[in-house]
Amino acid sequence: MRFALRLLVVLALLVPAVCLPAADAPKPAPQAFQVPMSDGTLLATDVYLPQEGKGPWPVIMLRTPYGRQSGKPDLPGYAIVMQDVRGRGTSQGHARPFFDDGWTEHQDGLDTVKWVLAQPWCNGRIGTMGGSALGITQSMLAGANPPGVFCQQIVVGTGNLYADAGYTGGMFCEALMAGWLKAAAWPEDNLSIMLAHPDYDWTWAGADADRAIWRNLVNIPAVHWGGWFDIFTEGTLDSFVTRSRIAHNQWLVIGPWPHGFGRKVGDLEFPPNAVEVPKPGMDARFWCDYWLRGVDTGLMQTARVHYYTMGACGEPGAPGNVWREAESWPVPATPTRFYLAPGGRLQREVPAAASLHYTYDPANPVPTIGGRNLTIKAGPMDQRPVEGRPDVLLFTTPPLPRPLEVTGRVFLHLFAASSAPDTAFTAKLTDVYPDGRSMLLTDGILRASCRRSFVTPEPLVPGQAYEFRINAGSTSIIFNRGHRIRLAVSSSNAPRFAAHPNTWRTGTPQRAEQTVFLGGDQASYLVLPVAPL
Repeated sequence: MRFALRLLVVLALLVPAVCLPAADAPKPAPQAFQVPMSDGTLLATDVYLPQEGKGPWPVIMLRTPYGRQSGKPDLPGYAIVMQDVRGRGTSQGHARPFFDDGWTEHQDGLDTVKWVLAQPWCNGRIGTMGGSALGITQSMLAGANPPGVFCQQIVVGTGNLYADAGYTGGMFCEALMAGWLKAAAWPEDNLSIMLAHPDYDWTWAGADADRAIWRNLVNIPAVHWGGWFDIFTEGTLDSFVTRSRIAHNQWLVIGPWPHGFGRKVGDLEFPPNAVEVPKPGMDARFWCDYWLRGVDTGLMQTARVHYYTMGACGEPGAPGNVWREAESWPVPATPTRFYLAPGGRLQREVPAAASLHYTYDPANPVPTIGGRNLTIKAGPMDQRPVEGRPDVLLFTTPPLPRPLEVTGRVFLHLFAASSAPDTAFTAKLTDVYPDGRSMLLTDGILRASCRRSFVTPEPLVPGQAYEFRINAGSTSIIFNRGHRIRLAVSSSNAPRFAAHPNTWRTGTPQRAEQTVFLGGDQASYLVLPVAPL
């Protein structure tokens, strides 16, 4: 857990770190304030004013649960505001992660913006920045449609806490949320509160910034920075798409990274260009000078989307592992069906009707190996240690005769039945190298009762077949010639997700007999967004 906490702190400071002063540079002393919120709660806030020139100045604001006294960006000519969020650091109040930062009962982000705008050193133009938790506080602030905020730089964040942090596919993100709450020393009641709200109810709607931004038509310019193996990959993409529908002032940068930065990710090492982040990625001055100072930095001449298309690692001449540009997301691709077939085949043709069976025991779930994790090992890791289990069904293409690119969101349409009144189904997409390594690219899960709605789940009729549409996540990769594409289907991936007990709401955990249907009128199929090479 110490590693997890250190990682969280590093990530929280990710954007400011690219513009930190040299270690021997003098550190200006901040002005300390206790900023009152609407309910009278005081939040500890440090203000750093420029040492050169006269104000008022544009303002950079960061709101953090990790300590306001570290990670100050070095941006001459800007006033910097660093604040401990409610209940953290030396701020008053009870700490609830992000639920007080938005537009509901408490609006701490909005109250802070109003306080900054009233200060004589503020020229009326505010920008926000930060990574991970600091990215989420920015999204929550945007949901309140704040005055005076002219730009945001959101790094590895999300605007939908239910889908991306709490209950992906309706299943509790155990390693992420339970691990993070403990590692970052949040009050213990936060975990019990989250566990008491497994469905998308008004508690989670109050932390769905994308929904609020769309409802209020918020058009704050923002750059969204993420990674293909980040915990918030889908949140980054969804926030960019939602806000782009309102105004053409959003940028997206997404590379082959987990919830951090570097070439070595999981079991793979990407080429040096993997960390050559294109503007407006982590260049704070390039971004802020344009929106807050009116400097023509060339921002409007850059593409709106910069994404890294991965390729085989360690294979000289393999296609992929390149940065690409586009003006919108998703990029053009053809949804292509690959059918699950008897004999473990993944094929383009519809097979004859058949079925496969396995037993899912929540007391012995499939263990997590890599993927989009934070408090446990993350990234593309070899899945062979779990692929031989009897509760994992594998479907694999023959070796590809030519490279094939997949860029976009992957879905599994699974026709299945269970002996339980509720259960879960999982999907993993892997790149199988010629030497047999099965490298995880993306995965997904779905609580069976949420097949139609995350608001009003419905139990299963045991033994009855249903169609389950599983969001298996987004990626961009060119599968090299000679590689194979593999889909793994099961019912667990723990502790990335809590093991479903196979009960409806309450009861003693039990085994479930699972049936997956192939071919005929109940043909299960994987949908890959195949892009032109």
